[in-house]
Amino acid sequence: MFAPPRLAIALGSNLPQGDRPPAEILNLAVDRLGQLPTIASLQVSAWHRTAPIGPPQPDYVNGCAIATLQDSATIEPVEFLHQLQAIENEFGRERRERWGARTLDLDLILWGDRQIDTPELTVPHPRWRDRAFVLVPLAEIAPDWEDPETGETVAVLVKKCDASGVRQLESPCK
Repeated sequence: MFAPPRLAIALGSNLPQGDRPPAEILNLAVDRLGQLPTIASLQVSAWHRTAPIGPPQPDYVNGCAIATLQDSATIEPVEFLHQLQAIENEFGRERRERWGARTLDLDLILWGDRQIDTPELTVPHPRWRDRAFVLVPLAEIAPDWEDPETGETVAVLVKKCDASGVRQLESPCK
């Protein structure tokens, strides 16, 4: 029998939306992800404060979610990417500069064991193996997930990166 794939999604925010601080935006984004008809379940890491990469900007609040698709879901990865981008837009995401500050960032990190390389989507996500803000929260909820390119588990990958700037905040489930 066909088993639906698990998806790894990285979440990040470092700008408020009105009076909503970044951690609240991430909590609301998780709620919104859970409303997608293709998703059967979500498992979410704790939130972590991390230093930004790129131009000067506030620290980020980051985490990861593992989504399991509905058995009947026939969505393609690029279609799912468009759903993530629509949610980002709902939260006021503006794409002004690469690695710039944002109200919400949702990145599709892994899609089961698939490798995808198109002009619009690359999975596994580029540079995810070097990003403690992805690996630390992902290791909390999926330490045994194997990188489809290297075969290394997330638990092994997180030990290879400098995670000294990642500080756990709170669980997104209140």
